[in-house]
Amino acid sequence: MNPPPPLSRARQLIETLHLQPHPEGGWYREVFRAPATVQPGDHRGPRAALTSIYFLLEAGQHSRWHQVLSDELWVHLEGVPLTLWTADAAFRTPPAHVRLAAVDVHGSRPQHVVPAGQWQAAQPVAMHSAGDYTLAACAVAPGFDFADFTLMDAQGELAAAVRHHWPALAAFI
Repeated sequence: MNPPPPLSRARQLIETLHLQPHPEGGWYREVFRAPATVQPGDHRGPRAALTSIYFLLEAGQHSRWHQVLSDELWVHLEGVPLTLWTADAAFRTPPAHVRLAAVDVHGSRPQHVVPAGQWQAAQPVAMHSAGDYTLAACAVAPGFDFADFTLMDAQGELAAAVRHHWPALAAFI
């Protein structure tokens, strides 16, 4: 009898880090929630001062267009580079992207902040020599709460605008 094939690195991480499916796509687990709270300067109630998660995308997965009402710091931990798309809250200007990975001459950087309220979506770089997944850490301040999280409405006006103006980015809806 042959032994079972070894787990891929992505599957090892999912099991070892106890990751669960995320509503935006991919896998996650919260690893830190500050005991201290802060009062955001808007309509929201108190939030943890800071939260942090592991976030993993396998090849073929992506993070759907979503907004978070707090600043979010993305940090590339391992695996293939990650393309992180951002757009202003009303999609008035063309979406921009950064490449999260080890620092290189092509502009890759290991971290990027998405300001509160901006739309964001992410996808691992396909067919890269570093593997078939991306593991990132995401820290949110004031801390993440699902009440502050919005997925793009696939039937809404913003989705229609994305499909019309940036059809290549419609796959993230």
